[in-house]
Amino acid sequence: MRHSESNLIGIGLYTPAEAGRLLRISPAKISRWLRGHEVAGRRYESLWTPQVDLGDEGFALGFRDLQEVRVADAFIKRGLSPQRVRQAIEMARAIVQDERPLSTARFRTDGRSIFLQVAEEDGEAKLIDLFRKQFAFKEILERSLVHLDYDEAGIPSRWWPLGRSRSVVIDPARSFGQPIEAETSVPVEALVNAVTAEGSPEAAALAWDVPVRAVKRALAFRREMDARQAA
Repeated sequence: MRHSESNLIGIGLYTPAEAGRLLRISPAKISRWLRGHEVAGRRYESLWTPQVDLGDEGFALGFRDLQEVRVADAFIKRGLSPQRVRQAIEMARAIVQDERPLSTARFRTDGRSIFLQVAEEDGEAKLIDLFRKQFAFKEILERSLVHLDYDEAGIPSRWWPLGRSRSVVIDPARSFGQPIEAETSVPVEALVNAVTAEGSPEAAALAWDVPVRAVKRALAFRREMDARQAA
């Protein structure tokens, strides 16, 4: 279904470039994973269908897509091919009962056996050994899902990209999933723009009636994102 602004509430909206900056993953890689691609005449299907359909304008990621990409990237870095990740996702959907299973709380307990089965079908000894080791699977998954809050159903609900101590949170139910300063609930973008308009963090804080520390946290977050984009 093509999405309008009204039905993006609770889903979030991120371009591949925005997602890449938040996740520290190449936007081109994200696009290949979620749109599919061809190599030497062979078609590789997408890992899953993105949450946001923009019609002729392309695609965008939702909040759940962000979290799934985080997990997929972690396993691909450990040697699993994107095609095997897609196979694991297809198996996991039926077991976990969720269209995007990799980032669910239940996958943290059931996912190891799913990936082990995929590795055994692939026949690669290195991957089989990896998924037989409980500690190795947990290490990969926990590192990829760090700083994530879950709702009562075990579905990801909020993400603190730089950790809770930095006080910037991404919540798909607020500001269309754009980063917000947690203490004040003001979008990071608004506070950063206010500094440009007003001339200083102090003046921006006065304009928004928020503590100066909130503005400085927004600026620190933006600097980190800019550094990632430049890297």
